Amino acid sequence: MNTSTLDKLRKMKFFGMFHAFKSSMETGKTNDYTADELLAHLVDAEWDDRQNRRIERTILYARFRYKASIEDVHYHADRSIDRNQIMRLADCTFVDRFENLLITGSTGIGKSYIASAVGYQACVLGYRVLYTSTPKLFAKLKMAKADGSYMKELAKIERQQLLILDDFGIQPFDAQSRAALMEIIEDRHGKTSLIITSQLPVSKWFEVIGEKTIADAILDRIVHDAHRIELKGESMRRKRNVEPENTH
Repeated sequence: MNTSTLDKLRKMKFFGMFHAFKSSMETGKTNDYTADELLAHLVDAEWDDRQNRRIERTILYARFRYKASIEDVHYHADRSIDRNQIMRLADCTFVDRFENLLITGSTGIGKSYIASAVGYQACVLGYRVLYTSTPKLFAKLKMAKADGSYMKELAKIERQQLLILDDFGIQPFDAQSRAALMEIIEDRHGKTSLIITSQLPVSKWFEVIGEKTIADAILDRIVHDAHRIELKGESMRRKRNVEPENTH
């Protein structure tokens, strides 16, 4: 009978229940439960399994460059990182309020790690997240423009509750990329959130975007009331002789 039950659970894809019931049988713990307790145990196992698989799918879809964790952020005194600010951002209520986060600082100081750590936390909390290198994103959008999939790509970006643009301003925007950036920002403004990392201070973004009218419109939507983290100090890469993506 139990073998038949396990087979049905597996075929119905109740994998959490399947493994919990199988483990309970193998350890002889089924006799330790009342009927109500056993049912609750199996339901909890299925719930946890589905939640974990959902989180794994969300993280996979986000396409983070590397794994990062809020718990592993290093709060060195010379980096000007406020632990309380990071903890407040980690609850992701800024996403609920459609606010942005701007992280600036020199190369290798840990901007991308902090952005990714907040992004991972957002995935755990159930938000739809997309991480992308800014230059790669706009190169991809140019290709999409050529093959007719441009609107589809924009729609995919718009669906994300949190968009992480890494390495913003590493190269000036040309006319086509500037127009695409304006579309992305306009679609998301007041409805979703952005995290932007940049080697350049925010005061230099106007020059990188170019075209005064468009730059004004974009920055007004990005910067207004945004949370800011301005990292200071020497590159963690030079200090620890590691690649930038491993610094945190």
